[in-house]
Amino acid sequence: MHSRNAIIASLIAAALSTGCKTDSPPTAADIRQQAGTLATMDLTTPWRAGPPTSASLGPIADNWLATFDDAQLSALVAEAMANNPDLRVTATRVEIAAQYVELARAQMRPAVNLFGTGGLNMGGGDVSSALQGLSLGVSWEPDLWARMRYGRNAAQSTFASAQADFEFGRQSLAATIAKGWFTASETALQLRIAEGMLESAQELMTLAETRRRVGPGREDDVVLARANLGTFQDETKQLQLAHEQALRALELLVGRYPAAELATRSDLVALPGPIPTGLPIEMLERRPDMIAAERRVAAAFNRVGEAKAARLPRIILNANLAVISSDVVELKDDFKNPTAGIGAKIIAPIYDGGALKTQVVIRTLEQKEAIAEYARIALQALGDVENALAASQSLAERESMLRQVLTDHERVLELSKTNYRIGSGDMRAVQQQQVEVNSAQLALLRVQSEQLAQRVNLHLALGGSFETAPGSATPAPPDTQPASQPATQPAVIMKPS
Repeated sequence: MHSRNAIIASLIAAALSTGCKTDSPPTAADIRQQAGTLATMDLTTPWRAGPPTSASLGPIADNWLATFDDAQLSALVAEAMANNPDLRVTATRVEIAAQYVELARAQMRPAVNLFGTGGLNMGGGDVSSALQGLSLGVSWEPDLWARMRYGRNAAQSTFASAQADFEFGRQSLAATIAKGWFTASETALQLRIAEGMLESAQELMTLAETRRRVGPGREDDVVLARANLGTFQDETKQLQLAHEQALRALELLVGRYPAAELATRSDLVALPGPIPTGLPIEMLERRPDMIAAERRVAAAFNRVGEAKAARLPRIILNANLAVISSDVVELKDDFKNPTAGIGAKIIAPIYDGGALKTQVVIRTLEQKEAIAEYARIALQALGDVENALAASQSLAERESMLRQVLTDHERVLELSKTNYRIGSGDMRAVQQQQVEVNSAQLALLRVQSEQLAQRVNLHLALGGSFETAPGSATPAPPDTQPASQPATQPAVIMKPS
């Protein structure tokens, strides 16, 4: 008896005094070194697309929505943040991930249970009903090998990745709203220009019919004018539908009924001036989807530690205080109420067919997958920025050329009107040139709208928030690991043992 008590006491002392520390997951810098070709890229030099300037080399800025100076656009984004159904789904996932953190913590705490039993003459055939009493029991598993702490850390990293995904979802939604708003304004302006072109085509057909009726005109001119009129009528119908669809898409994004009743601007917003783009490494360290990918690597890393610790023995400590009596069973003469005791049990896996070892291999492969996914997202992010910069530069050059084209067509139109006034030209030439002017206006409008869209794409690709500071729907638990760890922390990539 004394030896057994001594063994139990020694187990309890060992459980209370020992416990492995958890290894730190790899940092973002460590992950990049593990991520294949990403490790060989120079991420500390300016972006390749577009010549770097002193303004572009500044730090990436937030609050890009305000740079468009459009109160209605800002109001639509705020409405979408509150009502967008997809965003609400993502927010709920963040809340679920937070509860998994609490569940992991709960497994590290003692469990307290109250048990009571009683009966008359062993009623119901249950032998335990011969006893009456209450028992208060406490059980606790010391985290000797950090198995539960690794599980908690994995849940915290998963929660942090869900938060980052939610923030990237918010930024993506704001960008989609902005681009949709610009598209709605563009289609409204296109429709206005198309209606002008339709009016000119109608006048051309009237002129052709008049010339044919009075003698100098030909029938093929009338047929051609009628065909052109039909073409412009068809384009006008298409633009009308495109405008309504753009409005419905916006209304759905902000959580409204898609009735195509949203009022748009009468012009396009002005393109803001140049923005700082920073360096590629800065983008990778601030984009929410990159932070989420990094946290998923950390979660996979901790799952490897959890799987390794599961192969080691476990100790479960318990204590109880009970009051027991019986009218059927005779208790020992020296039995006294209340009775109390402490104990421990050891669970040591000896043979499981290789299941636990295989679990370690699976978790290690999942970590490898998470690192590869980080590299994939990083390369896509780099491509997003370079493409947006290249597109912006090309569109700026095209806008300059198309402005000149529009100026030239407007000059020809004025000359055509002058020739008509002095009798050396006819109205048909004036109307045809008016169509050319409208076509040039449409081409310029498309480029200007695309410039706005590419500016939004650039903000999103750089990781700049549409707000002054990124928001968070669900607060992190106090001891949640940070979304990005210091680069000075040593790298630890777990391997299967």
